Amino acid sequence: MIEAAILWRRLDTEGHDSCQLFRLADGWRLTGMAVFGHEGKACVASYEAECDAAWRTRSSKVTGWLGPQALDFQISTDGGRWTLNGVEQPQVVGCIDVDLGFTPATNLLALRRYALAIGQQTPAPAAYLAFPEPRLERLEQTYRRLDATKYNYTASAYGYDDVLKVSEHGFVLDYPGLWKAAQA
Repeated sequence: MIEAAILWRRLDTEGHDSCQLFRLADGWRLTGMAVFGHEGKACVASYEAECDAAWRTRSSKVTGWLGPQALDFQISTDGGRWTLNGVEQPQVVGCIDVDLGFTPATNLLALRRYALAIGQQTPAPAAYLAFPEPRLERLEQTYRRLDATKYNYTASAYGYDDVLKVSEHGFVLDYPGLWKAAQA
């Protein structure tokens, strides 16, 4: 059953992304498609991320193209170990969340899983797809809930520290400098 849907406009380059959140019998699924420019090439990336009922990532996939290059990333985890296209990724052992760096959709996973109270803060390391490279890297990030709709989000590896505005479903509505909801 569809729980919510959103359309974003990309701010740092031409592009859009649209995503749906589905409630499953035993968990959740994000399904979306991003269309944008990347390093002078047109890109289409269809993606999916599936979680259990507690919002722990089970799997994710990305297919599409970047210029003439085909994209096909299959990510899976058993709750601690991760593989990318069948190859173990020891650098992200212990991560619970996947982060597909080309879309704001996967921020929802950590936000829903942690369910922070106002004023609470937590580190939220994620298995980050280093798009368009076929590798996962550990992304150290932190969320601090400011009020009912705002979180301070920090990803120091990318020099990012700003306030994200989110919907009641957990979709980021305003990701300063990167994404803004066009329809939610």
